[in-house]
Amino acid sequence: MEPSRQTTVLFADITGSTRLYETAGDSRAAEEIAVCMQKLREAVEAHGGRVVKTMGDAIMALFSTPNAAAAAAARMQTDVESLPAVGNRKLGLRIGFQSGPVIQRENDVFGDTVNLAYRLHEQAVKGQVLTSDDTVSLLAPIIRGATRRLYPVPVKGKAEEVELVELLWEQNADITDVAQTVSLLRSPQARLRLVHRGQDIVRRRGSESIMLGRDQTCQLVIADHKASRQHCTIERRQDKFMLRDHSTNGTFITVESELEVMLQREEFQLRKHGWIALGQSRADTREVVEFFCE
Repeated sequence: MEPSRQTTVLFADITGSTRLYETAGDSRAAEEIAVCMQKLREAVEAHGGRVVKTMGDAIMALFSTPNAAAAAAARMQTDVESLPAVGNRKLGLRIGFQSGPVIQRENDVFGDTVNLAYRLHEQAVKGQVLTSDDTVSLLAPIIRGATRRLYPVPVKGKAEEVELVELLWEQNADITDVAQTVSLLRSPQARLRLVHRGQDIVRRRGSESIMLGRDQTCQLVIADHKASRQHCTIERRQDKFMLRDHSTNGTFITVESELEVMLQREEFQLRKHGWIALGQSRADTREVVEFFCE
């Protein structure tokens, strides 16, 4: 057993694989998951990391610095997000990373840092990268600026709650080049337009989010019994508009010329022009929201 040393541990897990096997069949699903796993390995190697082991649809990797882990995580999310949907399902990733001492034994690593990195990845949802407040303090300022503090959570084995911090990888397209130079990209002219039953909502500023649902306090009220009271949220992240589902019955999104996608407690980037239906398919309801990303 080697003495403990400082490193950064990252866990990345493919989401949506179980449903993919159900909808696409074993052979096709296995092919797509293999492509995803290769993308993860390539991202690790590109940023000087090492894959310690794979566990089904997940990998565990080590990096010498948290900056390298953050860059690899951003590349993983970007590469997997760019893969085409299979049927109406898209695979995604949930990622967590943590810096600290680890104990190496043969080809594996152990310790509190490993356990916390695993717990962080468990807390993430599809499309999300999470780390802790302690690790964020070690990041380069330009990367630290692309993070958002969320909330503290209890973690098994820890006496105190751990503050979750999200890496906003969508806001920083160049974060994967952090070893050389990183520039935050801004697009103040990005605009989202929502149209529903004569109501027209336009959003430009990143600080404004839109809640859709049955509740009368929502910015866009959807009078459909299958919609949840606070069904989904749309927020701007730099030059992108992200929809996050909070509902029981799911959110159905159709981008023009593409197949309908169903979200359940997941995120989706709104693109171009399309339609949003709450709780059921667009084909089964008149309560449809049309969107335009400009």
